[in-house]
Amino acid sequence: MGLQAKPCCYQNEVVHNMGRRKQQRDKSGMYGKVLEKVEITGIAAEGKAIARVDEKVVFVPFSAPGDVVDVRIKKSRSGFMEGDVVHVHQFGPDRIEPFCGHFGVCGGCKWQHLPYERQLATKHQQVLDSLQRIGKVDPGGVEVMPIIASEKTVCYRNKLEFTFSNKRWLTPDEIGTGDPIKDMDGLGFHVPGLFDKVLDIDTCWLQQEPSNRIRLSVKAFAKEHGMAFYDFRNESGLLRNLVIRNNLQGEFMVVVVFAGDEPSHVKKILDHIAGAFPEVVSLAYAINNKKNDSIADLEPVICRGDPFLVEEMDGLRFRVGPKSFFQTNSLQALQLYRVALDFARLEGHELVYDLYTGTGTIALFIARHAGRVIGIEYVEEAVDHARENAALNGLGNLQFFAGDMARVLDDAFFQKHGFPHVVITDPPRAGMHPKVVKQLLNSSAERIVYVSCNPATQARDIELLSPKYRVTKVQPVDMFPHTHHVESVVLLIRVV
Repeated sequence: MGLQAKPCCYQNEVVHNMGRRKQQRDKSGMYGKVLEKVEITGIAAEGKAIARVDEKVVFVPFSAPGDVVDVRIKKSRSGFMEGDVVHVHQFGPDRIEPFCGHFGVCGGCKWQHLPYERQLATKHQQVLDSLQRIGKVDPGGVEVMPIIASEKTVCYRNKLEFTFSNKRWLTPDEIGTGDPIKDMDGLGFHVPGLFDKVLDIDTCWLQQEPSNRIRLSVKAFAKEHGMAFYDFRNESGLLRNLVIRNNLQGEFMVVVVFAGDEPSHVKKILDHIAGAFPEVVSLAYAINNKKNDSIADLEPVICRGDPFLVEEMDGLRFRVGPKSFFQTNSLQALQLYRVALDFARLEGHELVYDLYTGTGTIALFIARHAGRVIGIEYVEEAVDHARENAALNGLGNLQFFAGDMARVLDDAFFQKHGFPHVVITDPPRAGMHPKVVKQLLNSSAERIVYVSCNPATQARDIELLSPKYRVTKVQPVDMFPHTHHVESVVLLIRVV
């Protein structure tokens, strides 16, 4: 890659210079200053590149180790600074050409300028660093397996949610022409940090076709028929969101979210999708006139086809509805569940607790090899789906309970339902509540399989469990190529 082929991520600074993103001046006086010929030396948390200038850490997004760049400071604190690249003197040896034309503006796939092997190595090290630094885990007696790479590095997601906007994000090239902007409608992703700006997406590499064709066709049809895209500031307009889901069998579900109920327009756009895309076997819509985009508290209307997709994994079938939670990388989710099952070391008689069970995917995998499985989940609707999935697969040795984990999992619950032999826990990014950790210490479980999407909070909880449990195995799993996110599965054995 020559220096003339400036990655589009550096266009962000042009937009910044033109006043599109206002920043307050830091007390240090560094805001707006340019640090020249800064050498990027590594990758830091949240996927940002890192450098050191005058003994101070500088975080630089969308850069790579070995890059030599000029950085304009946009944030300065006592311990660190953060800035954007304004000029490239030299690209590092590991940098590769980004495959997506939206790289650097879109908030996704921030690591696509790094070789996949380098991404995997960085994620693997991130898991180890968290365990040692935060969890106080001695790596000497721990079996750490190589990270499981994703079979697909593009088109691996089974769900994308796009947003309509009548005031889309303007690219630097558009602004630079000085010509009046006639078309302000966009359908794509929110620009990071800006609730009311949407980047109009041409091609997204995260989901298989016909995802792109569906989105572009819906946008063109809506504009042709004069349908208003949503205005975030005024909370007006008709079209708000477009959700596209698919399964491994190549079937699709489309949910169109409208901000108001205009029956003729609703019917037109749904008829268009149904007629143009036979792959769409489930078509639904929802009316959302709330201040947020979530449809979790709404009831989508199924207007064509089935009310759900069916995903198949290792002989199990899962119903995925318009609002269902399901791991967005199905192939890697299967790898993750297999690791959890392997770590559990079940012989067929055990009582297993599956904490934060969601729609019961891990619980169902475990149930075929255990005596009994109890799943606990905060979201009651997810528990309903878990029960449906258990019935769909003819599994009668599962029980599911809904409620706040810190309140449900108490001494009385253990006394009533039994003390577990094995606990599998897959909490949200924030990790487990201290009360839940305390109950695990009181559970007398022989093994705890801790599945996490956040190695830092996982390591924190592991340190809290250390009085009675010791880490023996670690398996990193890459669920989201070209991002800094990594899953970590840890096996803890009771030693006291």
